[in-house]
Amino acid sequence: MVFRILLLFFLCTGCTTLGYLTEQGIEQMKLQWSGRDNDEVLKDPKVSEEVKRKILLVGEYKKFFYHYFSSKPTAIYSKTAMLENKAVTYLVIASPHTKIEAHEFKFPLMGSFPYIGFFKKDSAREFAEDLEKRENLVTWVRPVYAYSTLGYLEDRILSSFFEYDDVELAELVFHELFHTIFFIKDEVDLNENLANLYGKELLREYFKGRPELEAFLRTEERKTVISKRVVDLIAILQSEFAKLGGFITDEKADLFTARFVHEVFRPDLLALCQKLALEERDCELKEKWNQASFAAFLTYEEEQDFLRALMQDKKMDLKRYLSWLKGEYEAFEKQKKHESFTDYLKAKVPHAPVALDRPDRET
Repeated sequence: MVFRILLLFFLCTGCTTLGYLTEQGIEQMKLQWSGRDNDEVLKDPKVSEEVKRKILLVGEYKKFFYHYFSSKPTAIYSKTAMLENKAVTYLVIASPHTKIEAHEFKFPLMGSFPYIGFFKKDSAREFAEDLEKRENLVTWVRPVYAYSTLGYLEDRILSSFFEYDDVELAELVFHELFHTIFFIKDEVDLNENLANLYGKELLREYFKGRPELEAFLRTEERKTVISKRVVDLIAILQSEFAKLGGFITDEKADLFTARFVHEVFRPDLLALCQKLALEERDCELKEKWNQASFAAFLTYEEEQDFLRALMQDKKMDLKRYLSWLKGEYEAFEKQKKHESFTDYLKAKVPHAPVALDRPDRET
C-alpha cells in the first residue's frame, strides 16, 4: 500500500511543546535546503540512471496533471532531496483503549487531524510513549514515504518515491498534486478520498491502453477486496466494544483486541489473501494491529463510493466535477444545515453509504 499523508508541523497547540515545533521546523528546513534542482541531479554522474528516469517521470506526471486541469504549474517537485532513510517522516496515531477512534490533534491554521508527524523516528516513539502515559491512549507509529504541505512550502521529489513502480509513482504524484488544487479544512477523510479518486482516475487517463495499467488495476481490485474485509472485521470489534460499554476496563480491552487480532482478524485475512493469490505485503498483515492502527486504517480507507456515485449521478467528467465541488463548497460555507462538507455532499446522493462510527475531524 502506498501511503500518501499530509505532514503538519506548524502552529500546533494543545498537543506539543515548543521543542516539538522547533525540531520539526528545523528538520523541514533541512529537507528544503537539501533539495537540488532536478536539472543538476540529472547531470550528476553519481546518480543512477534509474533514479534519473524516475525524476523525469515525476516531471511528466506533473506536466500532465496541470495541463489536464488547465492550471498554472507550481514549483512543486522541481527539486529532489535524497533522504538518509527510506521513510521521510513518522506519524503517531492514538486511540482510546475501549473504542476504535482516532485521537485528535489540533492545528489552528489547518483544523484537527488524527495524527501528528515527526521527522525523527526516535522522537515519534518518545512522543507515543509519553502519550500513552500522560493521556492513557493506545498508540501506533507509522512510517511515511510521501507527504504534502498543501502548497505552503515547495515540496520536493523524495528519494523514497523511487521505491514505487511507474504506475504507483504516477498515482502518488497525482494524489499529492490534487491536494494543491483542492483541500477542505477539518475533513481529512474527504480530502484523502477525493485525492484517491482523482489519483486513480487520472491513472486511467495517463496510461490508457497500456498493459502496465491493466496489471495494476487487477491487483488493486483484489486489494480492494482485502480492504473492505478489514473494514468489516473492524466493525465486528467496534460492535463488541459498544456492547460492553463502560463495563470493560482498559486492560481487558487490550487483551480482547489482542485475542481478536490473533484468533479472528489475521486468520481471516490470511485465508482471503491466499484465495486471491495476493502477495503478503498487499494483505494488510502488518506486524502491529491495535486500536490505534485500526483507527488509522478507517481514516484512510473509508469507502469513497458516494463520491464516485455523485460524479456519475451528475454525469460529470473529472474536470467538471472538480469545478462543481468548488462551487458547492462555496455554497456549503454559506449554509448552516450541515456541520461538515462530507454530510453536505452525502445529502445530495440517494442512499449514500453511512460511514462507520468514527470521530469527526479530520487528519
